[in-house]
Amino acid sequence: MARDTDFIPLNVVELAAVIGPTSRHIALVEDAFKVLIEQPGAGVSVNGSARDRAQARRVIEDLASRAAMGAEVTEADVRAAVGAVMGRAMPSTRGGPEPTAGTGSVALPVGRRGAIVPKTAAQARYLDTLSRCELSFGVGPAGTGKTFLAAAYGASLLKRGQVDRLVVTRPAVEAGEKLGFLPGDLNEKVDPYLAPIWQALDDILGPDEVRRRRDKGEIEAAPIAFMRGRTLSNAFIIVDEAQNTSRLQMKMVLTRIGEGSRMVVTGDPSQVDLLNPRDSGLVHALRILDGVKGVGVETFKAEDVVRHAMVERIVRAYDADAARRRPAPDLEDAD
Repeated sequence: MARDTDFIPLNVVELAAVIGPTSRHIALVEDAFKVLIEQPGAGVSVNGSARDRAQARRVIEDLASRAAMGAEVTEADVRAAVGAVMGRAMPSTRGGPEPTAGTGSVALPVGRRGAIVPKTAAQARYLDTLSRCELSFGVGPAGTGKTFLAAAYGASLLKRGQVDRLVVTRPAVEAGEKLGFLPGDLNEKVDPYLAPIWQALDDILGPDEVRRRRDKGEIEAAPIAFMRGRTLSNAFIIVDEAQNTSRLQMKMVLTRIGEGSRMVVTGDPSQVDLLNPRDSGLVHALRILDGVKGVGVETFKAEDVVRHAMVERIVRAYDADAARRRPAPDLEDAD
């Protein structure tokens, strides 16, 4: 097979993102597509077969586009871009056809370290769902960015003044929703259960802004039990770890949506911690709300894991084990 060289011009910011710390990003692309990448000045040259060069070029252009949008480019971005190209043909993001709903087509300009850009096609579809639907569901395994992107989208609405509050709720399964015996005020009781949300918001807004907005009541956290009887208007509501809500809890929290509000429900139906897993409100809601106007669902899979390559392999192993153990389906229970 013929081998030749392509030259891809890049500016200083794009070049730094494509190369990566200690040339780590370039090494990952070279290893994935069996090409040789060099830096002969204001850009990179890619040497290899025509097919390998084309695939490597798409990854490089995707990473450069992220950098041009102000996003921080990480090793996870490189792995996601490589996986997307190896999984399907993607058009170039520089000239030519517009990209599909894929890795670099949407950005949220709220990241403390630059714009937040989806790393996979599923993440891009998820952000699109959040923008279109009054009630969105993001379901799938850990490490796919469900919670982080929900927090980023909510933070972007809050910063633009499109909502008055960002409300976060999560079932406290380990404490049976009975948090009164824990020391401290409500925030101190709830914070251990919402650590992933606070970590995401700290990354997006910075700890000082998060603290200031919490003090002003613009960011609010509460366990599911404290949602009863409320109507949440002009708010963006995140219901995290929703697989651990009961059916009654899920119905209750979904009906808290008030005028000018949107809600996103995130969770992993394969990780139910309830004593009776069949009572999961998330699984039930996904079934009965299918096709309801204003409801959108994005389902993530193992290949969408962006946390670490090992996490994807772990998820796949557990999925394979579950498939082997899964019994023949019974008739659906009557509600």
